[in-house]
Amino acid sequence: MADYGHELRFGIFVPPEAARGRSLLRLVRQADESGLDILAIQDHPYQPAFLDTWTLLSYLAAVTRTLTLMPAVVNLPLRPPAVLARSAASLDLLSGGRLELGLGAGAFWDAIEAMGGDRRTPRQALTGLREAVTVLRALWGEGRAELDGEIYSLHGAKPGPPPVHPIGIWFGVYGPRALRLTGELADGWFGSAPYAPPDRLPELMAAIDAGARAAGRVPALIRRAYAIDPVMPPSQLADLALAHGISQFILPVDPEGDRAALHFAAEVAPAVRGAVAAARAAR
Repeated sequence: MADYGHELRFGIFVPPEAARGRSLLRLVRQADESGLDILAIQDHPYQPAFLDTWTLLSYLAAVTRTLTLMPAVVNLPLRPPAVLARSAASLDLLSGGRLELGLGAGAFWDAIEAMGGDRRTPRQALTGLREAVTVLRALWGEGRAELDGEIYSLHGAKPGPPPVHPIGIWFGVYGPRALRLTGELADGWFGSAPYAPPDRLPELMAAIDAGARAAGRVPALIRRAYAIDPVMPPSQLADLALAHGISQFILPVDPEGDRAALHFAAEVAPAVRGAVAAARAAR
């Protein structure tokens, strides 16, 4: 594994709790003003205690100026990709090009099925993820809007509206086949320390890189984002950048995590940037 030289970015990862909406709004405004780069919001449409992620992101786009907005990750079985393509392009337009799109193949199948979604096998979930990328990019004007897929189809759908910038597609996946698909198709990978602890990163990053090479892509083109364990020190985060190519560090916080987010912006991010810059300069 290696440092791929990407610019380091830092952000927060927040559950959209309806009962603490005011606190969440205060936290997000503070993050925007503090110089953090990314706001990632969980997407669990079946969770009755949560605000709808797309509605929330649209609202937050209007009260922030610089934060990149990312659903992390969209629950594809409950958000059809043709409609998602229009939603994503619209939010990118309205936010001035600040949207990145995290995609998940699906999880919590009982809850998905309870909301009217289809229960998919692992193979079907991965097929749906592949086909969803085709649908999204076609309707953003990046490909032919025709698909006769196993999970999704397009016949005569017209692209538009075009987003302001090429919206990055990030896969939140962990299985070997899904990681290889990340290398083949995605712009980035979004992982989380509870599901991908640091000692697993070598094998996960190797699978992404293998998928990229098999598809004729350069592994360094796939960016890597990581929702960290909050107790990780800056030195460990710098090591993750230099050894495993992680370039986006996301701090999980609850809606009242103001102090943790401020410390992350003011103390942790500069320390990691400095350590990585020094190591890169030394090389």
